[in-house]
Amino acid sequence: MRIQIKGAKLLLLLASSAIIAACGGQSSKRSEHEKPIITVTIEPQRYFVEAIAGDKFNVVSMVPKGANHETYDPIPQQLVSLGESKAYFRIGYIGFEQAWMDRLMKNTPHLQVFDTSKGVDLILNHEDTAHAHGDHEGHSHAVEPHIWSSATNALIIAQNTYKALCAIDKANESYYLVRYDSLRKHIEHTDSIICKELTHSTGSKSFMIYHPALSYFARDYGLHQIAIEEGGKEPSPAHLKKLVDACKSEKVKVIFIQPEFDERNAETISKQTGAKIISINPLNYDWDTEMLHVTKALITQ
Repeated sequence: MRIQIKGAKLLLLLASSAIIAACGGQSSKRSEHEKPIITVTIEPQRYFVEAIAGDKFNVVSMVPKGANHETYDPIPQQLVSLGESKAYFRIGYIGFEQAWMDRLMKNTPHLQVFDTSKGVDLILNHEDTAHAHGDHEGHSHAVEPHIWSSATNALIIAQNTYKALCAIDKANESYYLVRYDSLRKHIEHTDSIICKELTHSTGSKSFMIYHPALSYFARDYGLHQIAIEEGGKEPSPAHLKKLVDACKSEKVKVIFIQPEFDERNAETISKQTGAKIISINPLNYDWDTEMLHVTKALITQ
């Protein structure tokens, strides 16, 4: 039923976007002086692409700031922009791409698509210790999708982005190389700060979070992430009690909450354990600022 509904929405969106393009006349077409467009899925990707692409492209996100990538549906104007794009850079496995990518690409067959998750050591949701190297074949729904939440993965995303830009614009390859090297050094510097701060921290190595968006961050820095949600849903009373017990036993002092999720369960746990609630936004455009914000919360607990 969800697929049928999505299909109907896509037909309506395509019809609406055709009307917008027709009504726009010449205004719907890029002038020779306007920069070509690259479309990405989420805001953190825009950070990486803009850092390397510089002034050569306009970069637009399909999932805008403040939207939930699991449930977001594109608007007609975005389909117009997508049709005018030079390329699409996907992040890998998040909900929006699982729901929309195939159908969007069928309606823009000219569009080059690049997977910026290629080469990432993936975490499988159904088994904490299992990783998968590879493509999107098989059980992609089982993959932990928030790959950008670690410096190790950020370096891979940056490299994939650099290669993609060179593939679509070979004439400016040297320009992209200079900017890629600068971004790579910046990511490595951010990583060194995080490693230093966490190494010298005497606080708990465990933290709690409503939606487990910091799985790669936790893995790469030797931390334990405890998710409040249960199978993607609100925790049951029994599970909530287990979370309170885990919070106490592992001396959790920080509970991270994202803006698109309800804080009530986090508040319940906080009241019973004394853990502090900290707001974070893993979908923030400023990747390094957000990673350092998470680190500071962990070391000042």
